[in-house]
Amino acid sequence: MPSPSPSSSVQQARQALAGRLREIRLDAGLTARQVARFCGWHESKCSRIEHGRKVPSQEDIRSWCTACGADDQVPDLIAALRAVDSMYVEWRRLERSGLRHQQESRLPLYERTTRFRAYSSWLVPGLLQTRAYTAAVLHSIRRQAQLPDDVEAAVASRMERQRVLYEGGRRFALLVEESVLRTSVCDAAAMVGQLDHLVTASFLPSVSLGIVPMGPERGRWPVEGFWIFDDERVNVELVSGYLTISQPREVTEYARTFTELSAMAVYGRRARALIGAARSHLHETDQAEPAD
Repeated sequence: MPSPSPSSSVQQARQALAGRLREIRLDAGLTARQVARFCGWHESKCSRIEHGRKVPSQEDIRSWCTACGADDQVPDLIAALRAVDSMYVEWRRLERSGLRHQQESRLPLYERTTRFRAYSSWLVPGLLQTRAYTAAVLHSIRRQAQLPDDVEAAVASRMERQRVLYEGGRRFALLVEESVLRTSVCDAAAMVGQLDHLVTASFLPSVSLGIVPMGPERGRWPVEGFWIFDDERVNVELVSGYLTISQPREVTEYARTFTELSAMAVYGRRARALIGAARSHLHETDQAEPAD
């Protein structure tokens, strides 16, 4: 029996996989005993798999689908299985070797990706962050998690990763909630620099920068931030961990969500107007604060 997952999302993914296998069996008109007999298993193994108490192996999935005449579903089910085992990594595990290692470990994924889609409801996306903004974010993470201080090296690694923006053959569609523009995670001067950098980035030929305006009349409320790498993988940043999704059906769902959010965003001159308004608001707020 697998150990309990620290994430309810992972447990739900396990249950979803179990439910799909049960549906395949029922659609084939077979009993659990018949599937077990075909696969050469004890009948209790089918029950444990269907109730999510046992995570099947890839070979188990192949045998199950062959028994049920559903070999065409094997690739998607195996992708779901891999997602169950690798989708969730606690922040503590990611940061065990320090923030620098966490940043460097993502570089190969960025280098092999040609189409980036990202939505951020909390922070400016990493590829568009300035050095000062990144430093403020990583210093905050280091303090909260009580990690060794390798922030300077981690910042340098993230800045190095941004070179993919300027290398040919890549496209970047980046969505940011307007509230992110008005959330200061650094001092006023650094935040002004970050907003100015967003304006500059919006002119890059490979970048489509969309700002989702604040307001009550919207078809979809903000969701957790996520990145889609080509059509192969989604990374979702949660409070407690880092979710990696590779199951085609779920990747498609995130792509659909991104499309819906994209339709709500503004671009070009209208996006830069919202950035300018946030910059003006920041300046006014800074001027209004009483001196110590």
